[in-house]
Amino acid sequence: MIADVLTDAGTRMDRAVEAAKDDFATVRTGRANPQLFQRIMVDYYGSPTPLAQLASLNNPEARTLVINPYDKSALKAIEQAIRDAPNLGANPTNDGMIVRVTMPELTEERRKEFVKLVRAKAEDAKVHVRGIRRKAKDDLDALKSDIGEDELARAEKELDALTRAHVDQIDEALKRKEAELLEV
Repeated sequence: MIADVLTDAGTRMDRAVEAAKDDFATVRTGRANPQLFQRIMVDYYGSPTPLAQLASLNNPEARTLVINPYDKSALKAIEQAIRDAPNLGANPTNDGMIVRVTMPELTEERRKEFVKLVRAKAEDAKVHVRGIRRKAKDDLDALKSDIGEDELARAEKELDALTRAHVDQIDEALKRKEAELLEV
């Protein structure tokens, strides 16, 4: 029973770390990265549709992204969705066949804003991991009558180590993203 609680907490913490890494990928650096556009939703015939389902994304140059829609009638909607996306600062151009997005250079001030944004996302992820830990601890406390105090104390130590490991993974991903953002 203890193993089930710890396994469940571990898998949920793994998912929280992966979600944080995916979230970090949506914050732009100096390069055009197709992952930046993963969360962009396009109003396609009245329903919000992820851009990746409507078009292929190619990265021919460091700061340029070419979006080739499968349905050419969606060009205007794709262009508008990219223009409206927060934190991108991109201005797409449409030549009737493809949408070309050239990412502007990041200023030092903008880089620092992005670092703050990434730190806030990391803190949210850590809070989520700690929330998972709290729920797992409550589940362990509910088992207290079935297991001994020594077993409970051992399980709590394992849970703390698991939490610490996942928080460290988030910190490591944050460090990498900060270095990437501050690199000129």
